[in-house]
Amino acid sequence: MALLVVLTTGGVARAQTPDWTTTPDSVANASPGSATNSPFIIPNVSQFLPRAEDKESISASLQILVLLTLLTLAPSILLMMTSFVRMLIVLVLLRQALGTQSLPPSQVLIGLALFMTFLSMGPTWERVHGSAIKPYLDGEIGQMQAIEIASGEMRNFMFDQIEAADNARDVYMMHEYATRTVIPNDQVLDRKDVPMRALAPAFVLSELKVAFIIGFKIYLPFLVIDMVIATVLVSMGMMMLPPVLISLPFKLLLFVLADGWRLIAGSLMASVV
Repeated sequence: MALLVVLTTGGVARAQTPDWTTTPDSVANASPGSATNSPFIIPNVSQFLPRAEDKESISASLQILVLLTLLTLAPSILLMMTSFVRMLIVLVLLRQALGTQSLPPSQVLIGLALFMTFLSMGPTWERVHGSAIKPYLDGEIGQMQAIEIASGEMRNFMFDQIEAADNARDVYMMHEYATRTVIPNDQVLDRKDVPMRALAPAFVLSELKVAFIIGFKIYLPFLVIDMVIATVLVSMGMMMLPPVLISLPFKLLLFVLADGWRLIAGSLMASVV
């Protein structure tokens, strides 16, 4: 009787033990519903690309993969080549100068910076559309020619901003690093001699400098208010009271009475040549 009980429990235990042995064929032939009970499987990227039969097909597959990667980075690259950096940094510095912490929210500032970028970049994008995109869609020019024309318009815009801010030294510095050559002091670079890999970082540096200069000018009146409030509190013996708590209403009142949003937006739009 004891032997019968042991044999019975052993059979039940073996029946309840799951079979973890899987083969590649069983995984491939498994139904979609059973995927939740199977181990994690890394998706194969090759199933989304055309099958390569020769070297030319392999090259085409790699080009498609590189193109998909560039498409994911395209928005960030385009924003770095426009006035968006200047707009956003100035708005963030304005929020810090007011001392309102998280008001306006970052989403509002980013949206406002985007719309102001669209307005300031309107003439450049109209030239790109008229000279590159529309002729390409009409079949008048090829793809590479359209890219060259569009990049030329963007290069002119970036050069104009750098020269207006008197930040040409950044272009020379980036050009020396890009070409591994030393430019003499008396040599003047032409726009066509500067590659895009040197122009893009020089443009970003120029935008950062311009944004910080505008932010410094914005900070000055609010700094004066903070100093006056702090001096008054110290003279009254109220040193334990935070000056920021008292100065915030006066900052908001001054900003609203001076129509600060219109002044800031107008100054930013006028700074883009």
